Amino acid sequence: MLAILYDRIRPDEKMLFERAEALGIPYKKVYAPALPMVLGERPEALEGVTVALERCVSQSRGLAVARYLTALGIPVVNRPEVMETCGDKWATSVALARAGVPQPRTALLTDTEEALKLMEAWGYPVVLKPVIGSWGRLLAKITDREAAEAILEHKEVLGGFQHQLLYLQEYVRKPGRDIRVFVVGDRAIAAIYRKSPHWITNTARGGQAENCPLTEELAGLAVRAAEAVGGGVVAIDLFESERGLLVNEVNHTMEFKNSVHTTGVDIPGEILRYAWEVARG
Repeated sequence: MLAILYDRIRPDEKMLFERAEALGIPYKKVYAPALPMVLGERPEALEGVTVALERCVSQSRGLAVARYLTALGIPVVNRPEVMETCGDKWATSVALARAGVPQPRTALLTDTEEALKLMEAWGYPVVLKPVIGSWGRLLAKITDREAAEAILEHKEVLGGFQHQLLYLQEYVRKPGRDIRVFVVGDRAIAAIYRKSPHWITNTARGGQAENCPLTEELAGLAVRAAEAVGGGVVAIDLFESERGLLVNEVNHTMEFKNSVHTTGVDIPGEILRYAWEVARG
């Protein structure tokens, strides 16, 4: 039996429940906040479960539950190691670099003065991101030294320990859009453009989804990026740049509600079939 782990039922989770029923995949809904995680004990909510699909909005909760189920011998999609890597932008960047996957110029600094020096050396604008975060929040496009000094001071004084990690990327001039590719196992199954007049193109920030042709180049690069972080079910965000396609981020619990009708691909069905195959070995 498949367990679908959740902490909030969004349209994406509703689609997964409906498709599981339509496909005849035996499943149960498991509300993660109510799951007692006592090591060495299997709670009643997990009786009969042979595989789990992690769909928690809270990254820390989802990772904790995935680790617990793994300790019980229940395979989880995605594996905790994949979640750890994708949930940390610096860890993702390092994994991509190790695999030779092209990405924007990226650096991590822990000292404000060193960060300012690097920004000056790179030239403005540059992008400052939190290492932990999603939905395009807390991103800053820094256009000059005065803005850099102000933002770095705010992070130093007001931010928590994660804000002491200064994750910098070059600003990539993209054609009013980026690309998201959905990868399931070893296959890229669909892709969308996310278009916006704003430099942040996330659909959570108002970007509009349109179907993107899944070329051999695009699919191949997306699969390479997925393999670099450990595989499973992930969404790869890419930029079209003067240097070619660049992988920006890898998402481990991606949303797809805006992409099913846009692409015509049964994304929840593909995810469920993959998870069920994992259960069957």
